[in-house]
Amino acid sequence: MSKEKTVITSRRIVMASGIAAVAGAVATRAARADDKLAQTVVQYQETPNDGKKCDDCVNWVAPNACKLVTGPINPNGWCVAFAPKA
Repeated sequence: MSKEKTVITSRRIVMASGIAAVAGAVATRAARADDKLAQTVVQYQETPNDGKKCDDCVNWVAPNACKLVTGPINPNGWCVAFAPKA
């Protein structure tokens, strides 16, 4: 076996291993997709904070939910996970 062929084979093994690791991480995250944070952890409050409110956040799910936080969410509420919609 030539040195060039050994290098190519080694690169293929490294690439395949990397792809497998990424796929595994994605699968693990998908399995845990329904894991959410408690309202107390994100300091959720029922009122806006400096004009920022849940229904203006990218994680807002109408009519009263959040992608990241458990329980019913007030559209006028706010938490530290707030990320404004683009």
